[in-house]
Amino acid sequence: MANIITCIRIVLSIALLLCPALSLVFYMLYIAAGFSDMIDGAVARKTGTISELGAKLDTSADIVFTVVCLIKLLPVLDVPAWLYTWISVIAIIKLLNIAIGYIKQKKFVTVHSVMNRVTGFLLFIFPLTLAFIDLKYSTAGVCTIATTAAVYEGYLIQTGRIT
Repeated sequence: MANIITCIRIVLSIALLLCPALSLVFYMLYIAAGFSDMIDGAVARKTGTISELGAKLDTSADIVFTVVCLIKLLPVLDVPAWLYTWISVIAIIKLLNIAIGYIKQKKFVTVHSVMNRVTGFLLFIFPLTLAFIDLKYSTAGVCTIATTAAVYEGYLIQTGRIT
């Protein structure tokens, strides 16, 4: 059941591509996708169906959701160049973490740390705050936490302390 909920998040994420950014339909699909992200892990724990496949599927769904949101939101927001640079640095760190994890363990490693969960939550609420928090402040906060989480993720992978 948890993996089905995760797959629904992927479908909802792709459906976001078909509607105007920041429209009512966008927000409805966005919130539904975010809710599915919050409950899939809880369902897996409650039903005793936690699996490596489920963790990888969850990570894949998170990536799809994030990429789709970037595709939809970046063109409609007045994003300064420094922010694009910062987002690129975070992406590079995350890609290096994936590569290092694969090299060290001969498999793709997923890290579900508290810092990654906090980053995910902040990324989720970000579009919902656009009307009342200035973009440069909200993105600086999210990027600071995301950078910290990515570096910490690398530390966990390097030291073999994957959680």
